[in-house]
Order: sequence, then C-alpha cells, then structure tokens
Amino acid sequence: MKLLRLARGNQIAEFIVIVALALGLAWLIQAFVLKPYRIPTGSMEPTLEIGQRVLVDRIGNDFFNPSVGDIVVFHPPTGAVEAGDGICGVPTTTASDEMCPQPTRQEASTTYIKRVVAVGGDTIALQNGHVILNGKRQKEPFANFSGCSNNTNCTYSKPIKIPAGYYFMMGDNRGDSDDSRFWGPVPDSWIIGEAFATYWPPDRIGFF
Repeated sequence: MKLLRLARGNQIAEFIVIVALALGLAWLIQAFVLKPYRIPTGSMEPTLEIGQRVLVDRIGNDFFNPSVGDIVVFHPPTGAVEAGDGICGVPTTTASDEMCPQPTRQEASTTYIKRVVAVGGDTIALQNGHVILNGKRQKEPFANFSGCSNNTNCTYSKPIKIPAGYYFMMGDNRGDSDDSRFWGPVPDSWIIGEAFATYWPPDRIGFF
C-alpha cells in the first residue's frame, strides 16, 4: 500500500514537472521564436481580416532586414496612438501634399501590423492609394483602393526620402488605414518580426 502511494505520488510529481516544462517551453517560443497575433482592425483587408490570426517570426529579424512587400508586426511611435490620424514627429510640416517624413521619438507599447512599402534610402509618394516608389508606380494586387475615391489621404504628390534604418508602413486597405502616412516611418529596433503564416480561421490557413 505504501509503495502504491509512493508510485502515485511520483506520477503526480512527474505530471506537474511535465506541465511546467511545457508551459515554460511555450513561453520561450512565444518570447523569442514565434508569436501569434490577432488582427484587430480592417486596415490590412483584404489580405488580413478582422479576427484572423497570424504567426510572427521573432528570430528572423535578428538576421534579415525586412523588405518591401513584407508584412511585419512592430511598435509604432507614440504619435500613432493619438486621436485622429496620429501626430507626425515634424509638427512644422504643413504641406498637404507630403506624408510624414519623421516619427515622434518615443516608442509606443502597443503593436501594429502593416506592410513595408519603402525602406531606408527609398523615396515614396502616393497617387490614389498607389505607391510611387523611387519614381515608379508599384504593382500591388494585394491592396484595396476602393476607399480612395475623393480621399485626400490617398494622394501625396511630394516625395519624401526614408532615412537609413527606417521602414515606411502602410495598410493594404489604403482608404482606411492609420499608418506611416500620418506618423512617419518606423526604425528597425521597433520591429518585432515578420508575419509569415495565418492559422485561423481554418479556411484561410496558409503562408504569405
């Protein structure tokens, strides 16, 4: 009887250790390797819908810089979380045909998911929601331009140059996205990682 109790006690202790190790491993994976994110708004439609869930590679960003076309999760500048379309880091910029060239200095604690449309050294302008990158209009079959009719936030004819080490982010839903147009490019150190797959809902499971 005593041996039976001892065996049961060992089984319980072993189970507790296994659960603790599994939880610890899951935490380490989320903290340093992969992290799931839920899409909170329609700014990335039709690519990503509200409620859709994606996996983000947190380790790849340590070895490879994001490229134009990548979908990334990042911390925006504090100006992005202000009321309206956010606050540019250059408040003296009043030109209506120019996007925000510089973010506020502080990093916000919230997370955003957008697409990289320009990197350091590029010049960018916008015409009816279409990106004009280094003087060339980009092919963007993933984007939704339907909300850009008579929308002044979809056309900025004066190009801005992206500083080295910064990335200009935009939502695929060009007529309904709060992005770098209003609060500026994002430094490399604020990028969490690249979204590379979607795992929910089941009918949208796949890689980008």
